[in-house]
Amino acid sequence: MFSRSRSSYAVNILRKRAIKLVVFLAAIVFAGVSIFLFVRHNRIEKASSRSHLLSLWNNGQYEQVFQEAKSGLQKKPLDTFMLIIYGFSAFQLAEAQPVPQDAQVLYDESIAALRKAMLYDGANKDGRIPYVLGKAYFRSGPSFADSAIIYLEKAKKLGYSAPDLNEFLGLAYASVKDYRNSVAAFTQALQPDQEPSDLLLLAIAKSYLGLEENDTARAYLYQCIEKTKDVELRAQARIFLAKLFVSEGKNQEAMEQYLAIVAENDQNAEAHYQLGELYANAGDSIKARSEWRKTLKIDPNHGPARTRLSI
Repeated sequence: MFSRSRSSYAVNILRKRAIKLVVFLAAIVFAGVSIFLFVRHNRIEKASSRSHLLSLWNNGQYEQVFQEAKSGLQKKPLDTFMLIIYGFSAFQLAEAQPVPQDAQVLYDESIAALRKAMLYDGANKDGRIPYVLGKAYFRSGPSFADSAIIYLEKAKKLGYSAPDLNEFLGLAYASVKDYRNSVAAFTQALQPDQEPSDLLLLAIAKSYLGLEENDTARAYLYQCIEKTKDVELRAQARIFLAKLFVSEGKNQEAMEQYLAIVAENDQNAEAHYQLGELYANAGDSIKARSEWRKTLKIDPNHGPARTRLSI
């Protein structure tokens, strides 16, 4: 038997279908390859960008990191990495600003970026982020101390540790007059193999004063006075110590502290004013008024001294 040969029409139909199938499959392959290359390119570009920014960060080039991260966020506002490194660099730049208003603008930028970053699960488990957030809130003033406590405590719970974390936490607790937790944090900040800073000694003393544990406060004030080379800081410690002596009825010891302050820096208005108060309590109005006049010469707006002189 003979098979029927296909007509030229049928052959053409089959050929066209085969061509369409080949074109369709080629298009799918082309699209797949294009998507793969596009994704691969983006991943490489993203990795390269991150590597570049981290290199700048490690070299301390915070201003360039800040500007490049800011540009990156304009393209991708929710990029977690960009938000984090932008927030970190903003904080570093804020710490270096000599003008408080300029620093606050950068602290605000840091807080906004890092809070956005913490909305993502991965970032929410990174203790560095709440640590920097807590410090940025603390630097923003006493009214933000409660927020500083929340984030610094979160950083601790996440297992993050930094040399100044407990010190900042203690200062934040002291700002809200929670002296018990303040002392607890400061105690953890004290390193057995390191001498505490003079600032830390004064901060601990102030918290113990808040707890009315005067003997312990006195010990830390004396340590601060002996240790510090900062004239202003030593004066602050002496003023706290003198007020402690006054509260105990030891006016002569208090006077010795104020005299030591003015001997080192005769332009300390508060020391002169308090000397005037002690002289007035001792019945020496001439010396008292002399000290109050010295106070106003240094600080014409010193309200208590003006009141004492009826100005």
